[in-house]
Amino acid sequence: MTPAQHHYILFHKPYGVLSQFTGQGERQTLSQYGPFPPNVYPVGRLDADSEGLLMLTDDNAVKQYMLEPRFGHPRTYWVQVEHVPTELALRQLQKGLILEGKRTKPAAARLLQKDPDLPPRPAPIRFRKNIPTAWIELTLGEGRNRQVRKMTAAVGHPTLRLVRVQIGNLSLGNLASGDSRPLTNAEREEIINLAGRYVHKKPRRAP
Repeated sequence: MTPAQHHYILFHKPYGVLSQFTGQGERQTLSQYGPFPPNVYPVGRLDADSEGLLMLTDDNAVKQYMLEPRFGHPRTYWVQVEHVPTELALRQLQKGLILEGKRTKPAAARLLQKDPDLPPRPAPIRFRKNIPTAWIELTLGEGRNRQVRKMTAAVGHPTLRLVRVQIGNLSLGNLASGDSRPLTNAEREEIINLAGRYVHKKPRRAP
């Protein structure tokens, strides 16, 4: 199958939906959305309680490229947290934290000056009258399990809502929750070219 025959899709994963097509109890999965072409699968994942940008494709070269840790593909999140983070807390996120015995890589972190324009979440955010909340933008170059939530908790600001808005140069934009769109020609060409270079440069195993 040539790149022109592959599918490359951006999907706005809603809260509570598993990043998979197969069922798991009564939880919603990607199969409730679409319809998607056969044989496409998510590149990476978002936890069920996280929302936002998910890429689906049937191009294995692109999947391998996007998941290769050494490229450190930046992933940007909007994170609603308890309390308003101080400059010290933001610097700690930026410099890296020790999580489970290993330091996180440097990240970009900033306080958003106003709440992002997002639809209400189906499951309401827990609200405590005497605890203010704030939104931060956090960009990571790695993807450990539940890393964003662990990082904000480590600096004293538990995550209340988590939305991924960008993967590399691919952006959520105005894509509504539960909706999907194919990559534009420019997006498609860029990611295919980058993945092609990666595949050709992969070290070969010794015979």
